[in-house]
Amino acid sequence: MSVIAVFLSVVVIVAGSPSPHADYIEELIRTNAFGGRISDNILEDATLDLPDLVRKYNYPFEEHFVTTEDGYILGMHRIPHGRVSYNVSGDRPVVFLMHGWPTSSSDHVIMGPGSGIAYILADEGYDVWMGNTRGNSFSRKHISLNPDVPRNGFWEFSWDEIGERDLPAMIDYALQHTGRSALHYIGFSQGTTVFFVMGSLRPEYNKKIISMHAMAPVAYMEHVKDHIFTKIAPYGRDLMTLASLLGIEEILSHHEIFTLLGRLFCIDGAKTQPFCSAIIFLIAGWNENQHNASTIPIILGHTPAGCSVKQMAHFGQSITDKEFRRYDFGLLQNLQKYGTPIPPSYDLSKVTAPVFLHYSEGDPLAVVADVDRLFKELGRPMGKFKVSQSTFSHVDFMWGIDAKKMVYDKVINFMRLMDLKN
Repeated sequence: MSVIAVFLSVVVIVAGSPSPHADYIEELIRTNAFGGRISDNILEDATLDLPDLVRKYNYPFEEHFVTTEDGYILGMHRIPHGRVSYNVSGDRPVVFLMHGWPTSSSDHVIMGPGSGIAYILADEGYDVWMGNTRGNSFSRKHISLNPDVPRNGFWEFSWDEIGERDLPAMIDYALQHTGRSALHYIGFSQGTTVFFVMGSLRPEYNKKIISMHAMAPVAYMEHVKDHIFTKIAPYGRDLMTLASLLGIEEILSHHEIFTLLGRLFCIDGAKTQPFCSAIIFLIAGWNENQHNASTIPIILGHTPAGCSVKQMAHFGQSITDKEFRRYDFGLLQNLQKYGTPIPPSYDLSKVTAPVFLHYSEGDPLAVVADVDRLFKELGRPMGKFKVSQSTFSHVDFMWGIDAKKMVYDKVINFMRLMDLKN
């Protein structure tokens, strides 16, 4: 029980640290007293930074930076062509990938070639761009604000600002850099939420989307099943007040301890590996059918990647209010910012980009009833596509063993059809 308690406590409270240092972790691993079978490949992938991880598998990798209208400097990653096929530079359709909460662009590659969606898309002939939200490991910069200085305003954002400001800036950059007028968009979880925010608040961007594929779409959260979020949500205001008093503005940023715990307790052969799996299931839904426990050290080597407290609070508001609304600052601040005592709802009818919803029965966060409500309110829904496996859960859309067969192949087929129409 003590291992679970320590591990979970670290996951919840560790914040504000730079990316892991491979040499430091390697020394700890060499001197630890834990036995068990260790895969050199898994350990290497857990400690490589993202550029070196992608290049290790002989894919091209580029890092770009774009500054938002309010001064956040966002890291963008690009795999311009494939390794197996379409493996030379050239003009090709652009696809933009947006990660979930509280992760980063690493989501799209850490499962490796043949499984990671970014690699698959590159080998299918797409110019792959990956975004990163303000405040995560790759976007922890601002033209004037320091994320490590308390209460200076850096962390005063939720996913509202990410949708209204970050996405437009990154999409414009990718289009300008490639000379394209429109692109495909694939979002997972919060990566879908922020798209719906953008489509509602910045409707002119709908014209820049050839197709939008929402994997585990999260807008309405009225029916979220028994989950850690449902336990926390009713106390959201109290927790925000407490966090403010304690000066906590950032949570779940990456720290060396995540990599260390993954490589000590979660490797193949470690007796504690089932506890590691249980924590992932607690957060993202239970489905042993799609879970590859061997990859946990890689996941923890790159995840979580950090977010603001307000991002989590905004999800809590969606659960308790049973609506898809802008951030609730409280009566007085709402009147100042919105002109109304209650935050306005996002007008989903303004989301007129072609939206394909990919969902599953076993998802505790993107519940079928909420997906149905979203579908009815979108301006141009192209269809709902349920994963065939009933136990397929939330994080399986990114890390599931059969995600390619059950989700990605269908997404790519739809993208090709939309390319033919444009």
